[in-house]
Parts: sequence; structure tokens; C-alpha cells
Amino acid sequence: MPEGHTLRRLADEISGTFAGAPVRVSSPQGRFAAEAALLDGATLDGADSAGKHLFLEFEGDRIVHIHLGLIGGFAVHPAVTEVPPPVGAVRLRLIGRRPGGDPAYADLRGATQCELVGPQARDAVVAKLGPDPLRPDADPDRAWAKISRSDRSIGELLMDQGILAGVGNVYRAEVLFRHRMHPLRPGRTLRRSQFLAIWADLVELMADGVRVGRIDTVRPEHTPEAMGRAPRVDDHGGEVYVYRRAGQPCLVCGSLVRTDVLAGRNSFWCPQCQRVFRSRALQ
Repeated sequence: MPEGHTLRRLADEISGTFAGAPVRVSSPQGRFAAEAALLDGATLDGADSAGKHLFLEFEGDRIVHIHLGLIGGFAVHPAVTEVPPPVGAVRLRLIGRRPGGDPAYADLRGATQCELVGPQARDAVVAKLGPDPLRPDADPDRAWAKISRSDRSIGELLMDQGILAGVGNVYRAEVLFRHRMHPLRPGRTLRRSQFLAIWADLVELMADGVRVGRIDTVRPEHTPEAMGRAPRVDDHGGEVYVYRRAGQPCLVCGSLVRTDVLAGRNSFWCPQCQRVFRSRALQ
């Protein structure tokens, strides 16, 4: 499932390509045809994201709420000579043209959610989410209030969109490694300073993901160039410490990276760098 940086980057790309001008809206697949007809020819005011949710904001307080789910994708083509016929099950198509510019189009496929809503429905979706590290108005103390009282593991809590919005499996694994924290450590055992350090790291890492379009989490001393190793080859791209590296040597200590299922997803950690938490009260 795309993580929050992908949705933020997509929102920025859609705004940069279509905002401020009328767009043609259609549903070649037909599943969004009635709603598309209501929007066709309207001005797209802009796009925004909150966690893993995308919102296309049209004039007249009309909003298309999109959740890509596991397999969804929204391909934006900002400048083409000619808009081609749709291929495959295109749920939503946008076509626009800047004054004096080339045509542009975007095709949505495979989304689990695509619906026309108003501001109240949009606000209700956002209200259920935890703070998003990519939003300047995010309040990390909202997340800390829940984490500090929870017996659930920090690995599970970081994936709970009602606690932190936009963090997915890659960022979970990587930020916990960077802070030498075992994914099974109970949330209530963290100090506030530890959580705020994780939050600050997520803000920086995810913002970098928006800029470059991939997840890179290794520090300068652990890049392929610095270590004299081959670059990582993976369909997710990016250089990482533990994600999808089960059975491979840790880039820091050489121990073999481990994996197990946590919160319905494979979790990855280094048994040496991320020791199992032991409460001092039990020692």
C-alpha cells in the first residue's frame, strides 16, 4: 500500500498540473460515471492529502475522496502531445490544458475508494486520523497521548492510522531501526523524548520521500558508495536498513535481519541493534 509520502507527492503533482483551470472528468470504466458527469468542465481548485487519503477539491465544495488501497495507482501525465484512449479499468480520468500549453491527463486505476463528497464528509475522514508527519498543522502530542497509555507494541501503534497517519510498513521498520527500538516494545514504556525523536525523524524522512519519490533511510555512512557495496535492487526502490532484508547482514553490526508478522504485515528488525525491551522494574 502506498505510504503517506506517495499521496502527498501525488497531491502536489495533481495541483501543479490541473489546479486553477477547468478539467474534463470522465470514468471510462463506468463505476464513477454519474459523479464524473457532475464534475466535468469544473475548475479543480487543488488536491490535498491526509495520511493515505487523497482529496481532489473542485469548485463548489465538491471533493473526490480517493484511497488507493493495496493495488491502486493514479498516473499523472503533465504534458503530452495527444491524450491517448484509456487502457484498462480507468475509474477516473482527468484531462486538462494550461493556456497555450500541452494537454495533460491523469488516470486512476485499482483504487478501493473513489467517491464524491462534501467538506463535512472530508473533515470526518480526517478527524479519524492521527497526526500526519507531512502536514504542518500536525500535533505529535495527539499521538503521544495514545501511545503513552498503550500496552500495544510500538510496531503496531506506528501502523495504526488513527494514531499516526501516513506511516506504512517501510517507514515503521526503518524508523524503529534508526532509533534502536525493538518493534515489540510496549508503547507505554517509551519516554516522551524517545517518541518525539521518532516523530522528528519521520517528518524528515517522509518529506525527503516527497522530494525524491522513493524511501531512502540509510545515513551517509551506510550508503552503497560509502560502504563499497552494491545498490539495493527492489521494486520499492531506495536504500534501507532492514525492510525486506530478512536473512541479510545488518549494515551496521552484521547480524542477520529477522522478520515476523506484526499487525498483519511483515515486520523487520536487527536482533543486535534492536534488543528486546526489558523493564528495569523486572530486573
